[in-house]
Amino acid sequence: MHFAFLIMGSEFESARHRSYFESTGNLVTTIGVPSLEAACEEARELAAEGIELIEVCGAFGPEGAAAVAQAAGDKVAVGYVVHDPSQDEKFAALFG
Repeated sequence: MHFAFLIMGSEFESARHRSYFESTGNLVTTIGVPSLEAACEEARELAAEGIELIEVCGAFGPEGAAAVAQAAGDKVAVGYVVHDPSQDEKFAALFG
């Protein structure tokens, strides 16, 4: 399986902030993107390369994840990371 994780932050440059690792039968691509628009472009490119799954960080929220899913097309599964509400205080301290 080939899958990707997209993390969003204004400090990222998609061409520079990426990593790959492989294990038996799996290739994982991690890409830092500066914006939703950049994430959608990456999703289109990944879909063209045959990616099967894209996960996005919680910063995307459900609307951003839906935009990435639309960009990736019908053959790519897209999900997004969420945290348990019991962790809200910690996340607020980290991200404001």
